[in-house]
Amino acid sequence: MLFRQVIHEDLGCASYLIADVGGRVAAVVDPQWDIEPYLRLARLHDVRIEHVIETHNHADHVSGHGRLAQATGAKIHIHELAGADYPHEAIADGWRLDLGQVEIEAIHTPGHRPEHTAFLVSDGGRGDEPIALLCGDSLFVGDVARPDLAIEPRDGAAALYHSLNDRLFDLPDSVEVWPGHLGGSMCGSAGIDHKTSSTIAFERAHNRALGFGSEAEFVADAIASLGDRPPNAERIVALNRGPFTEEPGAPTQLSPRGVEVAIADGAILVDARTTDQFDEAHIPGAISASAYDTGFATKVAQVVPAEAELIVVAASDGYELEAADLLASVGLRVRGFLAGGMTAWRSEGRAVNRVERIDPQTLADRLAGGEEIAVLDVRGDSEFTAGHIPGSVSIPYPELLERLAEVPRDASIATVCSGGKRSGLAASLLQREGFEGVIHVADGGVGTWERQGHPVESGD
Repeated sequence: MLFRQVIHEDLGCASYLIADVGGRVAAVVDPQWDIEPYLRLARLHDVRIEHVIETHNHADHVSGHGRLAQATGAKIHIHELAGADYPHEAIADGWRLDLGQVEIEAIHTPGHRPEHTAFLVSDGGRGDEPIALLCGDSLFVGDVARPDLAIEPRDGAAALYHSLNDRLFDLPDSVEVWPGHLGGSMCGSAGIDHKTSSTIAFERAHNRALGFGSEAEFVADAIASLGDRPPNAERIVALNRGPFTEEPGAPTQLSPRGVEVAIADGAILVDARTTDQFDEAHIPGAISASAYDTGFATKVAQVVPAEAELIVVAASDGYELEAADLLASVGLRVRGFLAGGMTAWRSEGRAVNRVERIDPQTLADRLAGGEEIAVLDVRGDSEFTAGHIPGSVSIPYPELLERLAEVPRDASIATVCSGGKRSGLAASLLQREGFEGVIHVADGGVGTWERQGHPVESGD
């Protein structure tokens, strides 16, 4: 058996290629938008991708099932409750796919979504016992899926409780657990481990989902621990359920003047360089989201309209194509990119803006010196509650544009988070909205502030 896990680091998604090498037939489970990794694996190992299997209609990223099916001629399989409007085989609990000595069996596991299905993998060459469980978005390493993306959260949580306890945790201890998401994904809670796999025995002993004495306790915790929803969830589900999504053309190369015209037409400029490069000099009106950091596409999707046309500025030609592909993976549209990057813009003597950049210690010194600075904490609510700089205001960055009236305009504003990435995006949003005296607290955040001996408060 050939078994390969393919990880999308930006989104924290995991997908899988499984094949019987002797029979040269392969299946891909939950393909990401970029299908090149699967095509490359198939070429390297001389197997044919004849099947594409979806665990469910994904809400956090655009699937590559259509692109992969069109590239390989593969048949797509998804549960009958998915309502898929593309050529596919509708499957149900107990469905089996024979790849030679390798067999894949469907286990219907509703909860995250009604159609959700996990897949049990057996290898006849190693014995009769199943060896691996492809959990999709039901069971994660250290955590379980969120239940609120398709139905009423309590109903979803109750269904998930039974899927876990009546189906998955009844499997043999030795079965390997291969999840659909790793740490950093928005389809679970902050408890998802960054490990790539586990076993049923280990999860039975250590997964927090089994620490509750009853279904009612499990449901109550699942509701209480819900985080932010993936951005554009309804639109992404519609894209994944609907007819095959057309592959976007390569982003158009734009001259500096072309960028100006596009911005005048309403396009939004996404500066995908590092935050320190952005702070030093950037095109007026751009937002800062570094494609060098994980979560790039999700961060952008949380602060721009779903229908917006985007223009990418990267550090060098070539990298903007990768950034554009990441944005497409969450359903966003890229109109073009600045050819030549910021070098081209500045070589024409065009105007640039800057953001003042300081570290937590400098912020402490300036506050102690009596400088009038409003500290804006753009982390999540639970992070703020756990500990924050005294007197700071909490507005999570995805809510910032809707809550601008709460941001003072009569003082300098210092944005802060845990490390300087989210605060950089927030600072760029404020500057884009006309706020003056914006300060980006970088090279650390609230944790650094506390480690340096400065006071923190807890609570709302």
